[in-house]
Amino acid sequence: MLELDKLVRRFGDRVAVDHVSFRVEDGMMTGFVGGNGAGKTTTMRMIMGVLAVHEGRVLWNGSPPTRADRRTFGYMPEERGLYPKQSVLPQLVYLGRLRGLTADRARRSATELLERFSLADHAGSRLESLSLGNQQRVQIAAAMIGGPALLVLDEPFSGLDPLAVDSMAELLREFTAQGVPVLFSSHQLELVERLCDRLVMLSAGRVVAEGTVDELRRRGRSVFRLVTGGDIRWVRDVAGVTVVEEGEGSALVELATPDDGDRLLKEAMLRGSVREFAEIVPTVADVFREMAA
Repeated sequence: MLELDKLVRRFGDRVAVDHVSFRVEDGMMTGFVGGNGAGKTTTMRMIMGVLAVHEGRVLWNGSPPTRADRRTFGYMPEERGLYPKQSVLPQLVYLGRLRGLTADRARRSATELLERFSLADHAGSRLESLSLGNQQRVQIAAAMIGGPALLVLDEPFSGLDPLAVDSMAELLREFTAQGVPVLFSSHQLELVERLCDRLVMLSAGRVVAEGTVDELRRRGRSVFRLVTGGDIRWVRDVAGVTVVEEGEGSALVELATPDDGDRLLKEAMLRGSVREFAEIVPTVADVFREMAA
């Protein structure tokens, strides 16, 4: 398990990461979301030891990670860090050797990953000759070579086509099924909502929300849409009901308690036909906009 305990990182007088704390549990896929400059990349770099921690702690299975521990971590930086003029397979093998793999194991692992990402035919190609999407796939393969104990991925889905996204998601689920904790950042909130077990939302260097997708989507106010066959102005006078938005024969309402919804529906049915009465559950993107505002 990866745990961040009150991490702080400054750049001069600016606090980029401000007492950030959260856990990435074994076998869980955790989405790390936030706007540009929120501190996600800086946090990931501290996890990997690329940047020094000014305050707080990074813990791996309850202890500060050693250099040997970090060699077992798979890391994909936001900016591609591979060698553009070097062939794909040799540099993946080289990176695997740097992580302590034997030459044979590094070659087997790299070859398997290239096949999974439909890149086997490009094993001997120079990286710069590939499309940007395929270069992204090679970067992901570099993070996954050798079967890491932890995956930290900064914008891994950027530039991938829908089929590549599906392949990547399937591979990540295979890692979590084996108990590997996965932390990844993304601006594609609908994708994060679909894939992740938990989310951590960062704004201005601070954690502003954390939890499962369902917990985050239901943490706000309870809003319902009521659509009737006639005039709806009477809704304003129902106790425990606040009208958020009103239109011709329809209204968005906020309920103080679930019982208020029952009374509202009963009143609407007494007054005529009810065409719709449904809860409006916000998306992760809606929650993020509210939290980051």
